Order: sequence, then C-alpha cells, then structure tokens
Amino acid sequence: MITGATSGIGLGCARKFAENGDRLILTGRNGGRLAEIQKELEAKGTEVITLVFDVRKREEAEKCINSLPQEWQEIDVLVNNAGLALGLEPEYEGSWDDWEEMIETNIKGLLRMTRLVVPGMVERNRGHVINIGSVAGDAAYAGGNVYCATKAAVKVLGDGLRIDVANTAVRVTTLKPGLVETNFSNVRFHGDKERAAGVYRGIKPLTADDIADVAVYAANAPEHVQIAEVLILATHQASGSVIVRK
Repeated sequence: MITGATSGIGLGCARKFAENGDRLILTGRNGGRLAEIQKELEAKGTEVITLVFDVRKREEAEKCINSLPQEWQEIDVLVNNAGLALGLEPEYEGSWDDWEEMIETNIKGLLRMTRLVVPGMVERNRGHVINIGSVAGDAAYAGGNVYCATKAAVKVLGDGLRIDVANTAVRVTTLKPGLVETNFSNVRFHGDKERAAGVYRGIKPLTADDIADVAVYAANAPEHVQIAEVLILATHQASGSVIVRK
C-alpha cells in the first residue's frame, strides 16, 4: 500500500514495486489520476487496486481500508508517502492554513495509516512500514520551520514504532531524501513554477526513482535485516541547508 501515489516519490514507488512483481494498493485524492496509473501498471501485468481518500480524514481512510476485498487485506508493506510542504515564510509570518494542512497530512495522516494497517501486521507477525521523511527533519533551515518540525516528527514516530514492534518480525524504515525534483516545490510555492524551478537550479537533484530504489531495496532485504534509516542526498548537497550550485 502506497499513500500519495499519484505523483512524485509515491508514483516512483508504485512503478518500482510493480517492477519487483508486487501487487499494489495505491491511494490518493485524485481518482482520475489513480485510474490512469492503474491502467498503466495493469498493462504491464501488475495487479492494482486504488483507494480514493484523503489521509487527513480519518473516517474516509477507515472506510476505504475496511472496504478492501478479503484477498487484499493482508498488507505486507505500507509506504507512508503522502505529505507536502507549504510556504517558506518566517515562523512568525506563517499561514495558519498551511500549518494545518502540513500537520494534518505529514503527521496525523501518517499516524492514521499506521493505526489502520499495522495492527494486522503485528497479528500476522510480518510486515514492513516505510515512512518517507526528509533531511529537513534533521535540522531546521530558513523558512522551513513547521515543515521541518513535521518531518522531525516522522523520524521520531518511526523510531517509536520500531521500538513498539521490536518483539515482532515487523520492520520499520525511515527514508530521508534531500532535494528530489518532483511536484514538491510547485506545491510549496502554491503553483509558482518559476520559483519552484529555482530550487533545483545549478544542481542535479535526486529523482523519485532514486528514492523508490531504496524503498524497494529495504523491503527486499533478508528477514533478519532491518534498514532502520537512510539519508539520501544529491552529490552536491551536504545537508538540508548546504547545497553547492554550479
């Protein structure tokens, strides 16, 4: 199951796990886009189910998860990918609405999916949760304030879950990408494409496929191996705030 599968890292994961021969449950808010992706992957022989819901809405999420056919209910891998950044203002000038959306999606959305899916993994004594965090969760950068805080929460929630399931065979991985060229910056800047393009100017950023490769690797490691955390940066990025542009 991959949340936020309609674009970016979520879509990259969908394609890479499909190449790995896995059956896919893809979720997102855009039903039309999910249908297009389902058609694309099914044409290549992948079994796909799509669920249209917003991870910010508990009742929607719960209803959709409970609606899965019996043969799809045993979820082996949950990729908590749904998330976003909004704005780059100083904390004292930030948008109330942007804050709410980031917290509801990046933190509470992840918690909702974890709460709905992981009990089954624990009961079956197998499964893998892969949370998409960020280098932004390691240290704040200018204007990142609330977004950085949400990604710090993703890391700590992953660590906490790993402790909670240590007596089982369930594994927990946190992936922490740096600059990945997706629709991320376009969303952050509310559709300002020129400003979004500037984020990646002068550096060769990561791609969604780069992150998906690591997710598939972690999910296919031997059963006794738990890839707990991976920081993935572009070659000329040293941290969330140190980027060398040429």
